[in-house]
Amino acid sequence: MKQVALALSLAGLSFIMTVIWGGPLLRILRHYKIGKIIRVEEPSHHSVKMGTPTMGGVMFVLPVLLLTILLNAVALIGLSESGVGRSVLVPMMVMVAFGILGAVDDWQGIRGKRKGEGMRARTKFIFQVILGVGTAWVLKFMLGVPDMFVPGIKGFFDLGWWYVPIAAFIIVSMSNAVNFTDGLDGLAGLIAATAFAGYGMISLNQHQVYLARYCFTLVGAMFGFLWFNVHPAELIMGDTGSLALGSTLAVVALMTSQWVVLPIIAIIPLSEILSVVIQIGYFKYTKGKRFFKMAPIHLHFELLGWSETQVVQRFWLIGLLAAMVGVGLALV
Repeated sequence: MKQVALALSLAGLSFIMTVIWGGPLLRILRHYKIGKIIRVEEPSHHSVKMGTPTMGGVMFVLPVLLLTILLNAVALIGLSESGVGRSVLVPMMVMVAFGILGAVDDWQGIRGKRKGEGMRARTKFIFQVILGVGTAWVLKFMLGVPDMFVPGIKGFFDLGWWYVPIAAFIIVSMSNAVNFTDGLDGLAGLIAATAFAGYGMISLNQHQVYLARYCFTLVGAMFGFLWFNVHPAELIMGDTGSLALGSTLAVVALMTSQWVVLPIIAIIPLSEILSVVIQIGYFKYTKGKRFFKMAPIHLHFELLGWSETQVVQRFWLIGLLAAMVGVGLALV
C-alpha cells in the first residue's frame, strides 16, 4: 500500500512541476516562433492550428527526467548494491534518445531544408531501428528481462535470440503508432497517460516498484501537459513527445514481460498505425482508391462529421476500457 501511495504522490508532484514550468516554456516557444506547420492534405479546418507552438514533448520529458534521477540517485551513482533502481535507466534513456530524434525531426520541419515535412521517413526509420535493436539487446542480455508472459499461463516463455528482433519491432512500431495518434488536441496525451497508468498497475502487481513509480511519474507529467494541450491546444507535443512516449511505453511493456496485452492496452495507437498501413496498401493495390476517407483513422471520423472533441473523447473511452481489459488479463 505504501508503494501505491508513493506512486500516486509522484504523479501529483510531476503534474505540479509540469504545469508550473509549462507557462515559461510556452513563452519561449512563441518567442522563437517554433510553431506547427499544417500539411496540405490535412482537413481544411486544421488550418486554425497553424503556428501553435510545437516540440511540446520537452514539457513532460524534463520533469520526468528530473524526478526519476532524484528518486534513484543513490542507485544510479552506485552507492547502493541493488541494481533495481538502475533498471529505470533503460526506459529513461530510451525516452531521451527517441525524444532527441523527434526533436530533430520537428526542427527540420520548422526551420530545416525540408520545411513542413521534417526528416526523410527512411532516415528516421533507420535511426528508430538502430535504437530499437540496441534497447532490445540491453533488455535481453544486460537486464535479463523474462521474454514473455502469457495471461493465464504460469511461468514465462523463452524466445531465445528471436526476442531481440521481436522487441525491436515492438519498440519501433509503438513509437510510430503514438506518432500517428498525435493529430488531435489531447488525443495522444490521454491515450498515452491511460496506457502508462495500466502498466503502472501491472508493475505494482509484479513488485517492480521502481518501474511503477516511473510510469506514474509519466502519467502525472502527461496530465500536466494536457493542461495546455486540451482543445483548443496552446501547445502540441510534436514528434519530440510522441516518439518518446511510444518507445517508452513499448519498453515498459517489455520490462514487465506483459507485452502480449500491449495491443489491447494500446488499442487506439494500434488502430491508428494499422489504418495507415491499410490505406497505403489498398491505395497501391487498387491503383488510386482509398479504403478510408483519410488516414490515420481519427481523420476519417472527422471527415464523417465527428467534431474534434467527439473523436478524442470517444477514442479515449475506448482506450480506457481496453486498458482495463488488458490490465485484467495481465493480472490473471
